[in-house]
Amino acid sequence: MQNRPAQVLLISIVFLLCFAVLFLGRAADDNSLFGWAWVFANVDASRIYLLLVAVLVISSFLSRTALPDNYQIPFLAVLSFAVVLPFWKESELIVDASRYFTQAKYLEVYGIGYFLKEWGNMVPAWTDMPLVPFLYGLIFKWFGESRLAIQLFTTALFSLTTVFTYLIGKTLWNRETGFSAGLLLLGIPYLMTQVPLMLVDVPTMFFLTLAIYAFLVAVDKGGAARTAFSSAAVVFIVLSKYSAWFMLSVLAVVLVVYANGPAGSKGRSPLLRGAVILLSAAAVSGTLLLLKFGVVSEQIHLLREYQRPGLARWGESFHSTFLFQTHPFITISAAASLALALRKRDARYAIISWLVLLVVLFGIRRARYTLPLFPMLTLMAAYGLQVIRRDELRRFILCGTVTTSLVIGIFAYLPLAESMSAANLKLAGEYLNTLGPGEIEVITLAPGEPVANPAVAVPLLDLFTDRHIRYLYRQEGSLPRKEIERSSLRFTWEYRNPAYYSVGHHAISNVPVVVISDAANGPLPRTTAQRLVGYQLSKAFNASEKIFQYSVGVRIYRKASSSPVPNTRK
Repeated sequence: MQNRPAQVLLISIVFLLCFAVLFLGRAADDNSLFGWAWVFANVDASRIYLLLVAVLVISSFLSRTALPDNYQIPFLAVLSFAVVLPFWKESELIVDASRYFTQAKYLEVYGIGYFLKEWGNMVPAWTDMPLVPFLYGLIFKWFGESRLAIQLFTTALFSLTTVFTYLIGKTLWNRETGFSAGLLLLGIPYLMTQVPLMLVDVPTMFFLTLAIYAFLVAVDKGGAARTAFSSAAVVFIVLSKYSAWFMLSVLAVVLVVYANGPAGSKGRSPLLRGAVILLSAAAVSGTLLLLKFGVVSEQIHLLREYQRPGLARWGESFHSTFLFQTHPFITISAAASLALALRKRDARYAIISWLVLLVVLFGIRRARYTLPLFPMLTLMAAYGLQVIRRDELRRFILCGTVTTSLVIGIFAYLPLAESMSAANLKLAGEYLNTLGPGEIEVITLAPGEPVANPAVAVPLLDLFTDRHIRYLYRQEGSLPRKEIERSSLRFTWEYRNPAYYSVGHHAISNVPVVVISDAANGPLPRTTAQRLVGYQLSKAFNASEKIFQYSVGVRIYRKASSSPVPNTRK
């Protein structure tokens, strides 16, 4: 069809049908955080549908105008930053954030030298690499212990990721491919929810994208500065996350493609440049890792004996990650791009498809672990979209993919995130800030059938409050060792809160007392009730989405002239 309105109408119908099919089949989405069965449990789908119609109409008008080339990078940077802002309202949805906060606070409290010396010892490292917590710690040290500063940082990294995705596409093919790929990163609702969180996945995505682009440029053009920068970018990836190590295999693909042309210069120069970069990065990374050889060895053993078999139990299906959590138009375009690349015999396509292929071949079925590869997926999709020769139609598909994804993210995913019990810690911290400065005493209680060590919630409360925490450790319940070793939250049982929360064996007088337990907020144990004689309940935060096994509730008690003894349990 040559008639533009008819084409737009047809594609709009396909957009709406995709949503309808996914909504009807939402029970098949097994994402562990934002499965569609949960996302739409308390959301009016008809309202979402009307919003989708509205943004598709808006997209049809937006697609009539092409953005000038000189404005593409600023547009991507500003837009990608702006669309994440609504998600800043989320609490820390994943309990792993407590590890990264704790590691960062060690640097803030004891200094850079202490962090570097004690990482893996007094600074518990679990299976984490040090770079991202180190950067978070620097932010705390320089700008104060502020979650806002962390969100600014992670959102800025995401914004830069869209820019480097653009630059990779432009370097390999043209501006249009790069711009489309950068824009399509906004078409992944799951990714939008992860950007504001104090985790390592989004920073790792940034460092991987940076490393690929820096390597492309250095191998093609050479130069001492480019070589040094590319080598540093590779080291950053090595120090970001263990699962990112296998992603560096894409650099070997770049080397083969550039050495054999026609991607860039041919012959020995690309091979020599690439060898210098990789050998220098290996020398630096190897030296740093050898300094912590014992810690790294233990971590690798834990990854091999615990994490790898655990993935088989905690995995998420490919159709969840690439159809429900990613806009299906992205996945369809990426799949179609393979046929286009084979027809063109385009060796450069191997660079962007390599890591996605590895994910499929090795069966990496966890959305968080595939998140750093999303820029490569959107580059594949952008490559596939180039088969559509009508610019307006291609722009409409891009606009429609982004706008419909944002509607689902903001009006469906975000309400679920705000209803999760993790929000109780955020709300409690904000309430404590209204009580003025000073100390608070925190007591943690385990439920009768514990899923996670409740002590792990203390750092997350600390993230949201300006008051100084003094922690009384009360663990009333645990799991058998065999269950702990198989638990997806095993790290919480091996976690111990740092000494900077310690109060010894003596309670503090005349300060608010915070009791963290499960969201059910049942009767208090006798010892805790005795501690709270003379206190009254000031505020309780016990919202629960009733989805996840692990839930957290917060009760805040304040000194009173006279108050009843709280309910107890024996």
